[in-house]
Amino acid sequence: MEKRRLGRSDLLVSVMGLGCMSLGQDKEKAKSIIDEALEQGVNYLDTADLYDFGTNEELVGEAIKGRRKDLILATKVGNKFEKGKEGWTWDPSKAHIKESVKKSLQRLQTDYIDLYQLHGGTIEDPIDETIETFEELKKEGLIREYGISSIRPNVIREYVEKSSIVSVMMQYSILDRRPEESIEDLLAEHNISIVARGPLAKGLLTSRGTDQLQRKFYNKDYLDYKYEDLERTILHIANVRPTHSLEQTALQYCLHNKAVASVIAGASSVEQVLSNTTAAGSLPLKDSEVADIKRLTKANQYESHR
Repeated sequence: MEKRRLGRSDLLVSVMGLGCMSLGQDKEKAKSIIDEALEQGVNYLDTADLYDFGTNEELVGEAIKGRRKDLILATKVGNKFEKGKEGWTWDPSKAHIKESVKKSLQRLQTDYIDLYQLHGGTIEDPIDETIETFEELKKEGLIREYGISSIRPNVIREYVEKSSIVSVMMQYSILDRRPEESIEDLLAEHNISIVARGPLAKGLLTSRGTDQLQRKFYNKDYLDYKYEDLERTILHIANVRPTHSLEQTALQYCLHNKAVASVIAGASSVEQVLSNTTAAGSLPLKDSEVADIKRLTKANQYESHR
């Protein structure tokens, strides 16, 4: 599988990454999903301390025993929780991050994290303190690089200006083109990669997209799309490349954007892993096909997140 450099770092990540949030809590099933992803050439696993309140990291750590050096392992921090208790609070402080990284390392059964990401963020955060903490963790060798997971342009701009982040994870798909607004150019200018999550738009951009539309979004809006617009738009997108699956078109749309280092897709079965990796390895979109898709879809705006 093709690999791309993550920002200015030495990290080379597979263009398809495995989002581990959907693994569930069955150890053997989770291991089989991760095994299949690695077999298909995926080297980039993305988890978070918040997923199942640490259990997800434990599952990943158990599944990658003996293979750690071959992987790019990413996790996230910033949400404070206690296992066994409901809910969590936001805490991007130095004290919380320093405590959390030790717990993540223990759960993941490793002595370093390749990519440590702030799991959100607001403009009211102690951003300088947060950045200082990540830089200290790099010097200590506990993390190799850091990034943020955010859809807030004002927060992203602060980190671009003040930090040495190598990536921004953000929702990005044919139906959610918000990163193309102004953030994409800003990140490209500073050689910071986009890690695209949600490329299949909650299942709407799959072979079962019409079923998902009726089941999850009947008479509901999706971002800037009204239900009637959405149904028509999905059919138009599928017709851009009628000989390819909608999954292939959706993933290749994201990968056509050279600011994107990797597309993170979740999987709750081995079959989904195969579908995703096959789509990631399919024929790239032509420039003309990308232009057709952009003409058929909306350039979504970040108005509510400025």
